Amino acid sequence: MTSRPFLRCMMRGAKCRLTCSYRDKVIQAEEDDYFEALFQIRLRLELDGLLPFCYGASGRVYPEGTVIEMSRGLIACKMKMGQQPKETDLVNIFADGHDVAPAFPRMQQECWDAWLASLPS
Repeated sequence: MTSRPFLRCMMRGAKCRLTCSYRDKVIQAEEDDYFEALFQIRLRLELDGLLPFCYGASGRVYPEGTVIEMSRGLIACKMKMGQQPKETDLVNIFADGHDVAPAFPRMQQECWDAWLASLPS
């Protein structure tokens, strides 16, 4: 039997707190938005070789511009090379789907940088 990380999020004052339970461990992150809290949790999960299966941990998903501010980081955009995101590209970072491609945080950041470079000037 394998254990999958369990994520629980809550607001604590102005901060977004995320708690992850897995393999008899509990880790927490408290940040200004949920995407950043998930990012911090993922850095620690990476030490155990674990990747959450959700859009927030997918290589081609990243919060963009006002979307992160309006949703406290719960909504992010699916990135398509050379294209600005559309409303249909918005996803909940904790949801999963057939197009989730889990990536370690550094790899996700590299995808974001490549997407930014691909946009027309």
